Amino acid sequence: MDRILYTAMSGAKQSMDQQAVVSHNLANAGTSGFRAQLHAMRAVPVQGDGLLPTRVSVAATTPGADFSPGPMSTTGRDLDVAIEGDGWLAVQAPDGTEAYTRRGDIQVDGDGVLRIAGHPVIGDDGPMVVPLGARLSMGADGTVSAIGEGQQADALVDVGRIKLVDPGEAALVRGDDGLFRAPAGALPQGEAVRLASGTLEGSNVSAIESMVSMIDVARRYEMQMKVISSADENAQRANSLLSLQG
Repeated sequence: MDRILYTAMSGAKQSMDQQAVVSHNLANAGTSGFRAQLHAMRAVPVQGDGLLPTRVSVAATTPGADFSPGPMSTTGRDLDVAIEGDGWLAVQAPDGTEAYTRRGDIQVDGDGVLRIAGHPVIGDDGPMVVPLGARLSMGADGTVSAIGEGQQADALVDVGRIKLVDPGEAALVRGDDGLFRAPAGALPQGEAVRLASGTLEGSNVSAIESMVSMIDVARRYEMQMKVISSADENAQRANSLLSLQG
């Protein structure tokens, strides 16, 4: 068997993995605060029975996420917030750990818990709970104020402060649930992080670039499969020649 099959097989496999990353990014081009996942490939020596100095294999890595900011859009909704500059919102992951997101479309559930995409928003003392039916407003430092139903503006009271952190881009790792986490555990409150109320940050994924990348990866996969097919045809011709000589 021609050892070129090992090279073409590894290229096709990693092209499929890259296609999955590109598809995931494209599917979240409209998700608020989404950070595009990165994908990279590198050449490595062929291992195992296919070892040959003139052949190399392909290994893919996912080095992290693209932390560049997404476009800002004004919504006018009091519970829509966006981070100004660096920083992240703290939420509670399904496993109970603290995680971070740039998504800012906050909702209030039936128990008065603030949630982002179903995840409780973390405040000073755990998940934030606000009075049901109250009108809420967000301060630039993450302070949540509420006016009770039927009350006047002078009845405004602070009900808590959303936890905002600034870990630095290199300190966060994306989880399978799409949330980011700090390897060393929960981070302290970032006093310099600021929120903009009535605004949402969009995804930093370019739909056009993702579509072009998807087409490119598909063509690359087809090329690798053509190499495999050519190698198989060459092997069949070689077997035919050996049969004639016999």
